[in-house]
Amino acid sequence: MKLLDKMLKNKTLHGIIIVIIIWYLLHISVESNVIPSPYNTFKRFFHLFPKVLSIHLLASLVRIMTAVGISIIIGVPFGLWIGMSKKADSIISPVVYILYPLPKIAFLPIFMILLGIGNTAKITLIVTIIIFQILIGVRDGIKEIPKELYYSVISMGVSKAGMYRHLIMPAILPRLFSALRLSLGISISTLFFAENFATTYGIGYYIMNAWVMVDYLDMFSGILALSLLGLLLLRLMDLLEKKFCPWVFLK
Repeated sequence: MKLLDKMLKNKTLHGIIIVIIIWYLLHISVESNVIPSPYNTFKRFFHLFPKVLSIHLLASLVRIMTAVGISIIIGVPFGLWIGMSKKADSIISPVVYILYPLPKIAFLPIFMILLGIGNTAKITLIVTIIIFQILIGVRDGIKEIPKELYYSVISMGVSKAGMYRHLIMPAILPRLFSALRLSLGISISTLFFAENFATTYGIGYYIMNAWVMVDYLDMFSGILALSLLGLLLLRLMDLLEKKFCPWVFLK
């Protein structure tokens, strides 16, 4: 009974069950190999994962995590700068607003010409897309800090480094984690497109190659792998947020 109660309380499990039910209903409705059954897909997935899918997933994961890491290293300091400086905000924010809506995925051919056809162009493409999410999230996190808190910290004689440690960083962390969740979803979508050009490894390449070969069971196995990768990364963000922002979950 305890195991059953835990399963009923598991929201992730609820979501997986609902998706599988919808998937199965589509399978029996379409009555075509284009949408294979969940059972056959999971069976094929576990057959392919050890030697095939794991390699493609690892290649995609390295590209995503590298791009996210670079975006954090660049985006967080810039976000702090424009959040703390009205002058920097007035100069840089308009530039961000102009560049952010641009469909940067269309610049992949240019990146490939300038940076080569390897991972550098694909990672650069992801960085140019998700860095704005992080930068804006950090800036807005700072702007939401009430001025009274600054006055309180200053009145206690806290140093500038202490202000960042005890006030600014805790204030922006929830915003940063929200930005990272959005960035991960965008990264996976962008990478799926980018991996269809000049590469032989990556889950995006694997899915499209299976589609070209009219192997829908392998294609859905790749889609399942991509979904699980996204699920694991988002759950990791939840765990990290609970560790570094425990006050968010006290409400």
